[in-house]
Amino acid sequence: MTTQNGKSILICGVGGQGTILMSKTLTAGLVQAGYDVKMSEVHGMAQRGGSVSTQVRYGEKVYSPIIGRGEADVLIAFEKLEAARYSDLLKPGGTALVNDYEVMPLPVSSGVADYPQNLYEEMGRAFDLRVIPASDIAKSLGNIRCTNIVLLGALVRAFGLESIDWNAALTESVPPKVLTLNLAAFEAGYRFEA
Repeated sequence: MTTQNGKSILICGVGGQGTILMSKTLTAGLVQAGYDVKMSEVHGMAQRGGSVSTQVRYGEKVYSPIIGRGEADVLIAFEKLEAARYSDLLKPGGTALVNDYEVMPLPVSSGVADYPQNLYEEMGRAFDLRVIPASDIAKSLGNIRCTNIVLLGALVRAFGLESIDWNAALTESVPPKVLTLNLAAFEAGYRFEA
């Protein structure tokens, strides 16, 4: 057993999308709410647009930050292909919250391979799939870089984490010059019904 009465959340994306900032903000909120929280990061080739994932586990007592195959309660994916790449870590019947966004990997952009089709159909058969146009919402707010916080807002709504002071967590996690934008992004993600 790696947690007592808790949840395991896997967050994945491509380098530069803000997966780590989202994880740190999520962790700050959960710690403030009194949970025992463990977080681990895997950067991979993040600086070159490679895969990045973070694992956040919280509960009354957490013994390890590592999520094994089939153990994640929730998968938050910043990109469709990353959702498929990490889906084996999600519990059968677990929830996948996926940004409806594609980043073309090198083999696709160079014409050697095609971007996989029917990813949503495959995932929808195995998981509770919730698709959100988080990048489009972020663009409508004026900055695609707040996609991560749009997804955080959607996560909070989907999993009933409203009792946590997310304004305080965001204030602790993001620079003051972008706080207003990130508060708006959080609210927009929270309002979206996935």
